[in-house]
Amino acid sequence: MKKATNYLIGASALTLSLIGSTAAVAGPSGTVAFLMPDEASTRYEQHDFPGFEAAMKKLCPDCKLLYQNANADAAQQQQQFNSAISQGAKVIVLDPVDSTAAASLVHMAQAQGVKVIAYDRPVPSTPADYYVSFDNEGIGKAIAQSLVQHMKDKGVPTGKGGVLEVNGSPTDAAAGLIRKGIHEGLAGSGYKTLAEYDTPEWAPPKAQQWVSGQITRFGSQIVGVVAANDGTAGGTIAAFKAAGVNPVPPVTGNDATVAGLQLIISGDQYNTILKPSEIVAAAAAKVAVGFLSGQAPKGETTLFKTPTQLFTPMVITQSNIKAEVVDKGFTTADQLCTGRYADGCKKLGIKH
Repeated sequence: MKKATNYLIGASALTLSLIGSTAAVAGPSGTVAFLMPDEASTRYEQHDFPGFEAAMKKLCPDCKLLYQNANADAAQQQQQFNSAISQGAKVIVLDPVDSTAAASLVHMAQAQGVKVIAYDRPVPSTPADYYVSFDNEGIGKAIAQSLVQHMKDKGVPTGKGGVLEVNGSPTDAAAGLIRKGIHEGLAGSGYKTLAEYDTPEWAPPKAQQWVSGQITRFGSQIVGVVAANDGTAGGTIAAFKAAGVNPVPPVTGNDATVAGLQLIISGDQYNTILKPSEIVAAAAAKVAVGFLSGQAPKGETTLFKTPTQLFTPMVITQSNIKAEVVDKGFTTADQLCTGRYADGCKKLGIKH
């Protein structure tokens, strides 16, 4: 089992100062756990946790923060969840490996008075205390519609082929929402879906293996691929390159990882979704501190019978990668314009 990593934010204890007869007012305090699902996507270590930690430092300097990543192992996440409760966590921010299995974790926590904030991925069968995420269904619809518009702009005929759909993990409820959005985005486009696949654990090698089989099966009939994130997109592109397909059909993505953005720069990937995870992480921190303060934060909407706050992300292509990603500082030119991507950066006006 992966060793626990505990982060103590600020002072270990709150010191009350008495000035005359007036006591200083104590701010919120307590232990909060931030439990992420996997390491296949780099976002959790590079963006989500740092964003959550930074927000907690500002909102609750006397809080203790526990952080762990389950590495796509639902049993390991359950152990981490149990450990968080045994260490006194009063709020657990949970991005579940298995959205169905997470229902029992929510029940257990709530029975002990521990609040659970579903993060990024919902827990459909059992209401958590709050749910904060990007609009996953909207993400799926946006990447699919963007791909459809691109293919039509390029004059790709609707009657001579179709698209592949590379979805996310079958145990991830957020992946199910993305898949639903993809279906909506493709509906009525005229492009048929040749085949679709739910990628276990979002693992790029598994996506690559499946796409390789579909290339053998369908060949030049494949005119585009809707991949649900940058990892599965990278696996998809690797499959086409290994098969000697040139040019690679347009492929979608999601998460705006450095690798995904570089593939857009090189022209191998068509789009991705810019999801500054720090925004959602900061929102989760605000909700967590609210619970520690005895408040029940109200959601902007309700999903799965859970108060919910959703954020709307942005589609990124070559046309806006400089303005929206680099110029606004989400990712630097130095990170993107390395090695073989330097020439593509020059063409797009990205300087480092």
